[in-house]
Amino acid sequence: MVKLKITDNARQNGEEGWSLERCCEFPLEEQSREQTIRDLSLISGKRLKDVVAENPNLLVFPPTLGAHQDGVENLHICSYSKAYNRVYTGNLMGFIGVNDTQMSITSRFAKGDEDFFLHYMLIKVFCPNIFDLKHETSKDAAFDFLLYLFPHYFNEAMKQGLFKMYRNFERNDSKINGTIDIPRHIRNNIPFKGTIAYRTREFSFDNPITQLIRHTIEFLKTSPIGRSFLVGKDTQDNIRLIVDNTSSYCYSDRRKVIASNHKELRHPYFTKYTVLQKLCISILRHEELKYGSNKDKIHGILFDGAWLWEEYLNTLLKPLGIYHAENKTGKNPIYLFEGNKYVRYPDFFLTNTIIIDAKYKHLGHTDIARDDIHQIISYLHVLDANGAYLAHPIDGNHNSCVKTIGTLNGMRGEIGLIELNIPQNINSMDEFCKEIVAEENGIINELSYLMPR
Repeated sequence: MVKLKITDNARQNGEEGWSLERCCEFPLEEQSREQTIRDLSLISGKRLKDVVAENPNLLVFPPTLGAHQDGVENLHICSYSKAYNRVYTGNLMGFIGVNDTQMSITSRFAKGDEDFFLHYMLIKVFCPNIFDLKHETSKDAAFDFLLYLFPHYFNEAMKQGLFKMYRNFERNDSKINGTIDIPRHIRNNIPFKGTIAYRTREFSFDNPITQLIRHTIEFLKTSPIGRSFLVGKDTQDNIRLIVDNTSSYCYSDRRKVIASNHKELRHPYFTKYTVLQKLCISILRHEELKYGSNKDKIHGILFDGAWLWEEYLNTLLKPLGIYHAENKTGKNPIYLFEGNKYVRYPDFFLTNTIIIDAKYKHLGHTDIARDDIHQIISYLHVLDANGAYLAHPIDGNHNSCVKTIGTLNGMRGEIGLIELNIPQNINSMDEFCKEIVAEENGIINELSYLMPR
């Protein structure tokens, strides 16, 4: 098994990319090197949506590729240049495995052996209740990622109601309510016993989907780290609902239940269950996928860094009353023209006050892209705000801050940067949480002075 570790945004233009030897956890033998290059060729330079379409065991978040014109579906997981022996990555982070090669893509804003920053953002966005517990990352980061996501997508799916579907039942009683099964009736009820064998088709809450969820819940209950993700009132209430309606649950049926979910769920109403189904299968089959022998099949879990950074910032800005435009759901749009024409979605805004655009990249006073500046100036004018800021992570030695880089001519208004310092070379998740919370509080305190009083 060859394990590769590389940061996101190791680019062909700009950053040099990493040599295969630098990525590898241990020195490569010639045979392993050739196999690794072959494995990388299965994903190198391919569009994300094409890889996902061919490999259902690859989970990608946000899960709705191509639905929001954000370009995530066209990202490349990585590219490998055999001529230069370089591996290049883009904005995707996470874990991907193919054959005997496993690649971990960490955040370039996290330095050290562990990418606590990626873990922290996922916990903050998907399961904030975990901070009430003594949680440390496990040795298997990919499995941690699956656990972080489960409570959120489980509760989101349950908001649509408990999944139900038609099932066929064979009954043998006096309350006939279906098609009589004559051969079975003759076989079981002669001489006549007062019952009739019949078949019926009816809605049932005890079905392959709810059984899959039940098996996932029971699996998580078997370990302390798994149980820690089943906390929270909503999660506990929904677990009780699943348990009460899956009376046919049997531990030994797990493989049969997974097999019954081999087709991806497509339902016009229970849309949130599609992601949950894939997540449950990945959790239950994680070890099998990780060490399995499915030739050339790709598995893993990946996150778009820009999307995750934006969702993480929302957990900080929402308590200040700053709106998240949520372009992926169509909530909170603004309009550039009168009459509600020409819709736009600034990342975060508060009319007459502030505009904030999330940027998951390095920024400085002199290297801000023209489009980024022009975009926030437009929003500043339309919303008649006092200031517009680009919010980005930094991995330097100075503290987080909100700073002005200039005042606009003409209409006035401040243009600036919100810089969140990411703690580096930390030894534990608990230590990282304490340090980054202090950095967050500094940002929140500075922004609070810009809010209406």
